[in-house]
Amino acid sequence: MIEICGIAIGPEEIRESFMRCSGPGGQNVNKVNSGVQLRFNVLGCGSLPQDVRERLIRIAGSRMNKEGEIVLTVQKHRSQTGNRQEALYRLEEMIGEALKKPNPRRPTRIPGGARQRRLDDKRHRSMIKRFRGDAAGRTGPADVGPVLLCTVH
Repeated sequence: MIEICGIAIGPEEIRESFMRCSGPGGQNVNKVNSGVQLRFNVLGCGSLPQDVRERLIRIAGSRMNKEGEIVLTVQKHRSQTGNRQEALYRLEEMIGEALKKPNPRRPTRIPGGARQRRLDDKRHRSMIKRFRGDAAGRTGPADVGPVLLCTVH
């Protein structure tokens, strides 16, 4: 039985099958079923709350099949027990990650100075474009022409 943060998952909810696998082990890999394929039915598990179930489905990604099972295949270790422990550990990690509630996103607040600089730049660009072209077509305060700023030191 796996127990993570008060959620108990019984051994009847986890199915394991064993297979021959590649990797370390010499001639032993041709004779012994040391690889493990663990299947956990997320949709059929009654002990998982709905929000945790949805996050677990999203975390599982391509490891989830159409029947709603998470399929974990482990061939890392030479022994069957090592691979079983690794598969259960990976499942525990996934469920533990799904138990964490995501932090809600807070919209970024734009500082007042940045907003003012943006508006000043827009005003400046507008003035530059207004002074292009024919001076006779201008109307309004821009009739006097461009203003040159001189600084005295």
